[in-house]
Amino acid sequence: MKTSQSIRSYRLGDRVVGRLGFGAMQLAGPGVFGPPRDRAAALAVLRAAVEGGVNHIDTSDFYGPHVTNQIVREALHPYRDDLVITTKVGARRGADGAWLPAMLQAELTTAVHDNLRNLGLDVLEVVNLRSMLGTHGPEEGSLEAPLAALAELQQQGLIRHIGLSNVTARQIEDGRRLCTIACVQNMYNLAHRDDDALVDSMAAVGIPYVPFFPLGGFSPLQSKTLDQVAAEVGVTPMQAALAWLLQRSPNILLIPGTSSVAHLHQNLAAGDVRLSEDAVTRLDAIGSGDVVRR
Repeated sequence: MKTSQSIRSYRLGDRVVGRLGFGAMQLAGPGVFGPPRDRAAALAVLRAAVEGGVNHIDTSDFYGPHVTNQIVREALHPYRDDLVITTKVGARRGADGAWLPAMLQAELTTAVHDNLRNLGLDVLEVVNLRSMLGTHGPEEGSLEAPLAALAELQQQGLIRHIGLSNVTARQIEDGRRLCTIACVQNMYNLAHRDDDALVDSMAAVGIPYVPFFPLGGFSPLQSKTLDQVAAEVGVTPMQAALAWLLQRSPNILLIPGTSSVAHLHQNLAAGDVRLSEDAVTRLDAIGSGDVVRR
């Protein structure tokens, strides 16, 4: 990995946002379904995020469903002028909480209007199409029809920018022929590095890459290595993992989520962590499978 010069902001659509944002998914109930156990705590963490300088919040009306967006609105509406709220469509929740595809034109239209209503907005800044062709990761297949449906809603003035989530490099390339792609949101972290080349190719054309699950899927040995590096730097393992992502490439926008104000402050503090070349090298080895033992 080439360590990038640290910058604190990056362009998302036609706005500039801080590279440390907030993901609202965890504000719903267990399994991202139903109401939170503590609604007051959910409201407090959103308000603390904005007070802490966050101006990029990632959410979706299928979180809950509806619950998370309603909490975002209650906590922050009327929204600050510099706040950018991104959302996702393409999925829906079953009565049992199952994640189901919802990529037909009528379903996408309903989802956009649901997001507008529950967030209290007249236009959505960024709408990511969450591909449901693959349930456990990106899977090849045409996204032309759902992207065309979103482009039509964009022409109607309901969406400013369109992004993609859970997609392959080919789907992004095909999508860019249909419309401007404002961002890409895929799974990526220290342990899961399938998108290494994609991160770099998106940086080359100025497209933000927004990784979800910034800390997950580690083997015990990998976790031990992360713990060791974090202890040497004097930060938590999560802070070290977030700092690595920030240094990985300047186009990476982070949206770590939490329902705890204390944990939120820890996440935001990761923006001030600077990893040495040695620390970066050792953390890089986690993704390559060649973990450095010390």
